[in-house]
Amino acid sequence: MIFVFAAGLLALFTAGAYTSPRFFARRRPAPPPALPPSDPATLADLARAALVSGASVPDALRAVAAATAEEQEPCGLELTARLLVLGASWEEAWTHVPERCRILRDTLAPSWHDGAAPVPLLRRASASHRARRIREAREAAAELGTRLVLPLTTCFLPAFVLLGVVPIIASLGLAFFG
Repeated sequence: MIFVFAAGLLALFTAGAYTSPRFFARRRPAPPPALPPSDPATLADLARAALVSGASVPDALRAVAAATAEEQEPCGLELTARLLVLGASWEEAWTHVPERCRILRDTLAPSWHDGAAPVPLLRRASASHRARRIREAREAAAELGTRLVLPLTTCFLPAFVLLGVVPIIASLGLAFFG
């Protein structure tokens, strides 16, 4: 009897699920997650690759914008390239660009104003940015080590004393006085 009742409830719920509007509604796939922002050194490397292949500075900026188009916070380099082609000053073209993309502005400025070769400048900028990040990571690791000394000392020293020293003293005390 219970089996028949359970089978009837299962059939009722299954029929309800198939006839509900939510079952027939189209499910849209979730949009792919946006990519995290690119590292400034990576942006410099992308621009360097475009310039090595023969692109002009605005075309290199367009190529970097296309390569980083799916990021959460795009740099706006497409607009910068358009403004430069339309004759805007270097400073005007870069006003809307976020701080992490300023490595391109600072590195490409001598080539835009004075005609300096941009490829060595970009190589040096990306190498110095990576070296600075490595140095900052090492400093943070050293600082973490000094911050962990006090908590570890306050936890492990009493445990060492209670588990290592006290039993030895107790056993020696029992041997001498007992």
